[in-house]
Amino acid sequence: MARRKQESEVATPERVVHKTEKKILLDVQNLVKYFPVRSGLLQRVSAWVKAVDDVSFHIYSGETFGLVGESGCGKTTVGRTILRLLPSTSGDVVFNDKNIFDLNSQDLKRMRREMQIIFQDPFSSLDPRMPVGESISEGLRVHTDKNSQERYDVVVEMLTRVGMRADHARRYPHEFSGGQRQRIGIARALALRPKFIVCDEPVSALDVSIQAQVLNILRDLQQEFGLTYLFIAHNLSVVEHFSDRVGVMYLGKMVEVADRDELYANPLHPYTQALMSAIPVPDPTLNRQRILLEGDVPSPLRPPSGCRFHTRCPLAYEKCTLEEPPLKDYNEEHYVACWLVEDGEPGDSKIDPAALPATTVPDF
Repeated sequence: MARRKQESEVATPERVVHKTEKKILLDVQNLVKYFPVRSGLLQRVSAWVKAVDDVSFHIYSGETFGLVGESGCGKTTVGRTILRLLPSTSGDVVFNDKNIFDLNSQDLKRMRREMQIIFQDPFSSLDPRMPVGESISEGLRVHTDKNSQERYDVVVEMLTRVGMRADHARRYPHEFSGGQRQRIGIARALALRPKFIVCDEPVSALDVSIQAQVLNILRDLQQEFGLTYLFIAHNLSVVEHFSDRVGVMYLGKMVEVADRDELYANPLHPYTQALMSAIPVPDPTLNRQRILLEGDVPSPLRPPSGCRFHTRCPLAYEKCTLEEPPLKDYNEEHYVACWLVEDGEPGDSKIDPAALPATTVPDF
């Protein structure tokens, strides 16, 4: 499947660099990841699950880029494909001026020292038969020539950085709580001193108090080591607190990208507006109208034509069903893929909850 070329008006990294003069560390260009569906006696490919379909974005050095969307929209697949934990169908990922998909096995091994991941599940991401100190030092054994004492010193340093003790290195994963295991996962990701870390929902499996501790650790480490994060999450409040810029995905597509403050104050895409309306407000006396979308998310096996959100969008019109909107910059790095924004007047893409057949839902 050949990679589809975007039109000239689509957001490009070169335009962004010219406007902001920031250094782009990671540039994802037209990323596609399809999974084959096999059937029949010979297990031939009968269809493709379009998990990620022509996604483009960039991440500046030292920033946190939040990636949000409903379950199944392709967020985790994007993160794993960027790291080549999954092979891509097409597209390019340029990290530190090198195309990751063009690297041979030796160059990729060297690149992995600079790119790490914190997995979502702290319970299954650690080997239950291996002391956590060995799990943390495993990358050091593969990628460096440090001796056992030097590796142990790094393990102790990383455990201390995440608020744990040196003697924890000799314990097994089952001896720790969920929050402690996630700290160990962070220590493992930091052991090689990477430049870029994919945080794949690192706090979703933790309770609220532990979430705050882990997020504070990630923020402190970012400031100390100059780390760059791709922060994948469902919790929009956490993303607002932690991210510098935010991208919104729907059914394998990037529909909106903007600075955090701009996106939360002025969401332009109708899907983003619906997500924002679901953020709880800490006021038990407040009643407000939420944007309740009708219908289910379509299957990525057979995504709808045109804009993929048109089957649930209360503002969709004929063009939305026929043509796919490009991701364009409408307001100083506020990128949106929506025909309502492209063809209409300011405010045409805003959903009025009062005009929808939705009930007033109290916030709890």
